[in-house]
Amino acid sequence: MENNQNWWRGAVIYQVYPRSFYDANNDGVGDLPGVIDKIDYISSLGVDAIWLSPFFTSPMKDFGYDVSNYCDVDPIFGTISDFDALIDKAHNHGLKVVIDQVLNHTSDKHPWFEESRKSHENDKADWYIWADAKPDGTAPNNWLSVFGGPAWQWDSTRRQYYLHNFLASQPDLNFHNPAVVDAILGTVDFWLKRGVDGFRLDTANYFFHDIELKDNPAKEVIVEGSIGVRLDNPYAYQQHLYDKSQPENIAFLQRLRTLLNQYPNTTTVGEIGCDFSLKTMAEYTQGNDKLHMCYSFDLLTHDSSMQHIRHTMETIEAGLGDGWPCWSIGNHDVERVATRWGGEHSSANKSKVFMIMLLSLRGSICLYQGEELGLPEAELEYDQLVDPYGINFWPDFKGRDGCRTPMPWSNTESGGFSQSSKTWLPVNEHHLPLAVSEQEGDRSSVLHAYRDFLHLRRTHPELIHGNIEFVYNDETTLSFIRTYEGQSLYIAINTAEQTKILSTDLALSPLTLPEALPTGYIKDQQIILPACSVLLAIVTR
Repeated sequence: MENNQNWWRGAVIYQVYPRSFYDANNDGVGDLPGVIDKIDYISSLGVDAIWLSPFFTSPMKDFGYDVSNYCDVDPIFGTISDFDALIDKAHNHGLKVVIDQVLNHTSDKHPWFEESRKSHENDKADWYIWADAKPDGTAPNNWLSVFGGPAWQWDSTRRQYYLHNFLASQPDLNFHNPAVVDAILGTVDFWLKRGVDGFRLDTANYFFHDIELKDNPAKEVIVEGSIGVRLDNPYAYQQHLYDKSQPENIAFLQRLRTLLNQYPNTTTVGEIGCDFSLKTMAEYTQGNDKLHMCYSFDLLTHDSSMQHIRHTMETIEAGLGDGWPCWSIGNHDVERVATRWGGEHSSANKSKVFMIMLLSLRGSICLYQGEELGLPEAELEYDQLVDPYGINFWPDFKGRDGCRTPMPWSNTESGGFSQSSKTWLPVNEHHLPLAVSEQEGDRSSVLHAYRDFLHLRRTHPELIHGNIEFVYNDETTLSFIRTYEGQSLYIAINTAEQTKILSTDLALSPLTLPEALPTGYIKDQQIILPACSVLLAIVTR
C-alpha cells in the first residue's frame, strides 16, 4: 500500500454490512468469505476503502454490536484466517479496510461482565457502571436507553443497577477505570497488528458518563434530528448533558490517537449522536491529536431540503477549524435514502442527484451498500422482524431491518445472495429488478451513475480537497463552488420534479458528464436544470 498519511481526507468509504452482503457458505447469513468474493465488485465502484460492520464474537442480540470477544471472529462470519485473507485481497485491490469498533459497551456474555456481576470485590467489579438503588428501590437517576425505557437494569446477584445506553444485554463499560481503558486499547492494538487501516467508532461520544450520575434535564425544544432518535421515543425528550459527551472523553480520544500514530496510514471516524453534534464533531477532530474525522446524524434525518444541507455544511465549516468531517445520507441504522428522501416521487434520477450532491460536499464520504443500486426501504411484516429496536416500537417505528435486507446480486428468487432456503432477513422482491446483474447491462442505471461519478471525482481534486463556498439555495436547489490550488468547480443540484432555472454572472465551462448522469445545461447566461439533474462546470474567471 502506498504511503499516504492523509488518504482518508476526502476518501469515499463503502460500508459493508456483512450479514446481508453475500453468503458464501449458504447458511442464510452473509460472511467474510462472501465479502472476499465481492471485492472485485467493490473495487469497480471507485471507492477508496471498505467499512466492515461488526463481525466479532457475539450472542447477536444486537447483531454484532454486543461483543463477547473483541479479538476473534464470530463463527457465523468465518474465522480469523478469513479476516486476514480479506485484508490481503482488499489491499491487493488498493482498498483500505476500516472495521467497526464497539468500545462503549460489551455483551452481558462477555467474560468481563460475567466476572463483574459476581460480587463487589472481584478484579472486574468496577469495570462496568454499577450503582445502588434509591432508598425506594428505583433506578439511580432518570437516564434513558436509546432503545426505549430506563437505561438501568437491576442485577439480583450484585443487588445493584448497571447502566446500559442501549439494550439491557449491552452493559456500558466504566471508562473512568484506567484498567478498562488499557484493556480496550489493547483490543484496538490487536486489529492494528493484523493490518487494518482504521476504525469506525460506534457511539464515539458515549464512552464517559457523569460520575455523580446527575439527572438529565428536559429538553426545552424537541425536534427530530441530531441524536438520530424519533419523537415517539422518550429518549428524544431529554437533554443528554450527563449520560454522554463528557469532557473526559477528549483525553481518551487523545490516547487512542497516540496508539494509531504508531501505525502509519491509519485513521478513525467517530459516530456522533448528541444534542450538539456539529460542535462535538469539531471538538473531536480539531488539533490533529484526537479523531481524524467524525460524522453525525444531521444528514440521516428525513429533512432533504437544500436549506438543511446548506445550514449543516455552513455550521460545521464555521466551527471546524482544522478538523475534518465525514458525511453519509444512509447507513445500517436508518431508512434507506431512496425512500427517506425520495418519498413517493422516488426515482433513479433522484437517487443519482442525491449521490452527486453527497460526493461533492467537503469532507470524507460513507456510502452504504445498496445505495449504488437505488434500493428503497424493504417493507417487512411484524413476524419477520429481528431488530429489537423495531420490535419495541412497532408499528410507529419498524426498526432497522428494512435497510438491512440482503443485497440483490441477481434477479432471482434468492437475489443471488444465498442458496439457502431461508435467509436471516427475507430477500425483498421489490429489490430484484434493481439487482446488480440487471443494472450492469443498463448504461443509464444508478449503478453506472455511481461508478461514473466516483471515477470522475478522482480526476477533480477540487471535489476531494477543495474548500466550499455556497452560492444559492432554495427548498430543492443548491449551488456551490469547490476550489483547490486555483481551480474552481461549480456544482448546481436540482432535486425537484420540475425544471429550475438559475441566473449566474460566472464564466462557466460545463463538464461533459457520462450518459448515466442527469445533466443540465447553460443557455443565455442561465443554468437550466431539468427535473432531478445537475450541472458541473469549470469556473473560467
